[in-house]
Amino acid sequence: MDGTRQTRLDGLAIALIVGCCLIWGLNQVVVKVTLPLVPALMQGALRSAFAALLVGLWARHRGIALFSADGTNAAGLVAGLLFALEFCCIYWGLQYTSASRAILFLYLAPFVVALGMPFISHSERLRPPQMAGMTLAFGGLAYAFQDGLATGASSQQWLGDLLSACGAVLWGLTTLWIRATPLARAAPERTLFAQLAVSAPVMALASLVAGEPMPRLDVALAWGSLAYQSVVIAFASYLTWFWLLRHYPATRVSAFTFLTPVLGLAAGVVLLGEPLSGAMIAGLGGVAVGLWLVNRR
Repeated sequence: MDGTRQTRLDGLAIALIVGCCLIWGLNQVVVKVTLPLVPALMQGALRSAFAALLVGLWARHRGIALFSADGTNAAGLVAGLLFALEFCCIYWGLQYTSASRAILFLYLAPFVVALGMPFISHSERLRPPQMAGMTLAFGGLAYAFQDGLATGASSQQWLGDLLSACGAVLWGLTTLWIRATPLARAAPERTLFAQLAVSAPVMALASLVAGEPMPRLDVALAWGSLAYQSVVIAFASYLTWFWLLRHYPATRVSAFTFLTPVLGLAAGVVLLGEPLSGAMIAGLGGVAVGLWLVNRR
């Protein structure tokens, strides 16, 4: 496909987005499980550092210059700072709230994109039925997660919820920034490398300031988690995500991420033998109908 932006999501785009959603569905759980071994902010720093190395090697293999005087360097620096702050909020928030609640608040991000994109591209303004579809998808997500939302309350849960919501806003702002700057025309490798290269030292510094303990990297679980977060998520799936943002409408691409937490629940049913509740089925139905409303002609 050339650099022309498509006006609608085709079969390839939908397949790639669903694939990303499947991969991301387990991310919060993996981070949460790894917290006793690798502190939250250090997890993010190590993930970004390893993934930046992979992206750099991949770009060199493909002959893609990661730095050039075309306006993307400064834009990439800002995108990297937004990216770093986003994951500082997400990783830090998981220390205070449950994975279910964090996932729900994080997926406020599509609303941020939907509200901001008309100021960047009028053609991506969602009509009332499409906004209703997004609201229905979010409602279906909340319904599917109702059990997780009702348990695990703590005196600092509000802080974790707030940090997760801040992470959602920063995720949305990062998407809008990419679409509004020369990064919209840059190779996905350049966009991703800028964010990873900036976020790694920022999150490492945040870990140092927060006084986090040293990570325990002598345990296989720690390396397995970091490998999944670095190679599968931050390298492969994020490259795919930025390619999608370059070629397809950001509002429609972002709306599809409502599938991520629901598919994460489904993975728990299939892989871990967790019970399949009526709320999960109804919630998935709400998400599906909402996405149909967003993307219908």
